[in-house]
Amino acid sequence: MAKNRKRFLSRMKSKLFVMMILITLGYLVLIVNIYLINKRDGKKYEKIVLAQQSYDSIEIPYRRGDILDRNGTQLATSEKVYNLIMEPKNVLQSDEVKKATSEALVKYFHLDQKTIDQALEDSGSLYKKMLQELTYDEIAPFQEFLATEEAEAVKGIWFEDQYKRYYPHGSLACHAIGFTVSGNVGQGGIEGYYNTEMNGINGREYGYLTQDMTLERTTKPPVNGYNIVSTIDANAQSIVEKKIDAFMKETGAKNVSALVMNPNSGEVLAMANSNTFDLNEPYENSAVRYLVEDNYLDYLLEDQEVQKYFQPPTEEQKTGEQTDEAQTDETQADEAQAPSTAGLSEKEQEEYGKRLELKNVLENRGISADEKIANMTDDFKLICLNKAWRNYIISDGFEPGSTYKTFTIAGAMEDSVLNGDETFYCDGDYEVEDWVIKCHNHAGHGNINIEQSLMYSCNVALMQIAQKEGRKTFSKYQDTFGFGKITRVDLAGEAAGLIYPEEKLNPVELATSSFGQGLTVTMMQIGTAFCSVINGGNYYQPHLVRQIVDENGGVINNIEPTVLRKTISSETSDYMRQALFAVVDSGTAQKAKVDGYTIGGKTGTAEKLPRGNQKYVLSFIGFAPVENPQVVVYVTVDEPGVEDQANSGMGTIIAHSIFEELLPYMNIYQTETEKSKGDPNVGDQEATPIYEGAIPDENQEGSEDEIQKSRTDEGEPGQDIEASEAGEPQTVQAGETQQKQEPEDE
Repeated sequence: MAKNRKRFLSRMKSKLFVMMILITLGYLVLIVNIYLINKRDGKKYEKIVLAQQSYDSIEIPYRRGDILDRNGTQLATSEKVYNLIMEPKNVLQSDEVKKATSEALVKYFHLDQKTIDQALEDSGSLYKKMLQELTYDEIAPFQEFLATEEAEAVKGIWFEDQYKRYYPHGSLACHAIGFTVSGNVGQGGIEGYYNTEMNGINGREYGYLTQDMTLERTTKPPVNGYNIVSTIDANAQSIVEKKIDAFMKETGAKNVSALVMNPNSGEVLAMANSNTFDLNEPYENSAVRYLVEDNYLDYLLEDQEVQKYFQPPTEEQKTGEQTDEAQTDETQADEAQAPSTAGLSEKEQEEYGKRLELKNVLENRGISADEKIANMTDDFKLICLNKAWRNYIISDGFEPGSTYKTFTIAGAMEDSVLNGDETFYCDGDYEVEDWVIKCHNHAGHGNINIEQSLMYSCNVALMQIAQKEGRKTFSKYQDTFGFGKITRVDLAGEAAGLIYPEEKLNPVELATSSFGQGLTVTMMQIGTAFCSVINGGNYYQPHLVRQIVDENGGVINNIEPTVLRKTISSETSDYMRQALFAVVDSGTAQKAKVDGYTIGGKTGTAEKLPRGNQKYVLSFIGFAPVENPQVVVYVTVDEPGVEDQANSGMGTIIAHSIFEELLPYMNIYQTETEKSKGDPNVGDQEATPIYEGAIPDENQEGSEDEIQKSRTDEGEPGQDIEASEAGEPQTVQAGETQQKQEPEDE
């Protein structure tokens, strides 16, 4: 028995030993396979496992860069706001949590229970946005509550960071700054032009629950946008806007614009238009209210785009196949033909009927401005908004009038067409081919020298000077001073203006162009060119931004003053400064004088189209001090609200009020030791019609290629920029009017 038991145990031991060896070998094979699988496909299976775990991610928004004035004052900034987020899945973990959380939301955020219950219906959700753009002051009481024992049952509530664009000074420099729309997209001004630089890259926080329910998080931080240090001086801008606002309240006009520049760098210190809007609410009714108020309504209704809106659609417009020639013919016939609805579908007639109803509302003087806005269709309101946002200083072309005489004389002096000793005789008119063109002084100025031709703004003398120059020299200086092409200022939407090319500068066109009629310019073109006339001949690229810096103040890009070309010599510039001083001291711009300061400048008065309506654009461009120019001020007044627009001198008057406060602020010292008596016999210029032919559409903007080129190709100092780079001069065919006329001007 014992022997058998021993034999049995021996066999069992052998079997167990073999089994253990087999099991061990199995484990070894399994371990090797696991190792090989993990080495070959481990990453793939890891992703599968992670995908089956509870996982979420939160976007961390970047902060859009600020816009600062030259002294560090915030003009635009991004303030942190908070979105209230609820996690229904966690709120519904128990009735106690649901009740406590709901009561807290009602108490601290005034949410109604119905809204909360609707959000909780999505019971598996971990993200429900309940409120947006809450300020810190609005969420602070709730956060303090969460730190108490009373809030232990409150679950599933947190705050998502967000940034909201804010403009601390409201409408200040609105057209220069621009604004943003959804998605941090800049519109107009610096916001639009430097949109890419100010935007950053969003970050993200990733989180997931591991198998042991441990919360793991990985954060990719956001990259904030760069800050923009502008050339704008907020105090100078405020002075300019205050003076314009006072004029608009007292006298009024269709538009008043002012441009203030540093002539020695091309920096824009202030840029203002009379009809401003709050950058914090650019789409609100307040932005377009002025357009439908009684004192402005006629301007709106006379606008070509508005008149076109109230015309029934033509067949060509409906098909989109209308040619340029057909468009021109239709424009000329608009006023001659009564609107016709023939051929319109029932839907089109209904739409047209609504537009006519709106027109009747607008024309009704008994209806308030707010009611008129309430009746606007969305597309008509957008037309009005675009007019409110439009920056007249860079986007609108106009005939400059006599301010242009500055460049005619400067070019003639520089090319030695004039030596400075010439005299001209003015008997009140001058015959050019079959035209008799009158001076603004119909009695004539008699014998005058070059300086006096500028002082008295004599058209006859300027026409004779242009004749001496000839079309080739005159055309050369049109191009040299930048007319007919964009200035490359760092703002989008710049117009190029329209001039006559050399081959089209026939005697009449040459004569009228010499004193700024029959061609169109922008304020930015005149301002930039004028700076070169009085600074020694350096044509600086105008700009509104000095630096681009990161959030820590590190300089990313210094935008240095860039001389694009030389326009005239320093000797010619010296002569022009003294001649322009004489204009203010004893000539047509005496109303611009400020006691104690030497100021030079030139007036301009141009009759608008159609001629004979007694509607004018008055202007004045001046600088101080004459000995060492530090600032240029350019003012235009479109249709001042006075009976005799041509003789009002409104541009000069507004410029005087700006100089009076701006010069002391800028620490520009008084240099005039003895008060000048001036010449009481010389008054304001009077503009009378001189050019009966039509001018082309001046709203011709530089191409996108030109604008992009202006951002990247600044040119070498002292070098001229080829026309192909700076924008080809925009030209217009000579007028076709052949009959004998008796045109006149200032």
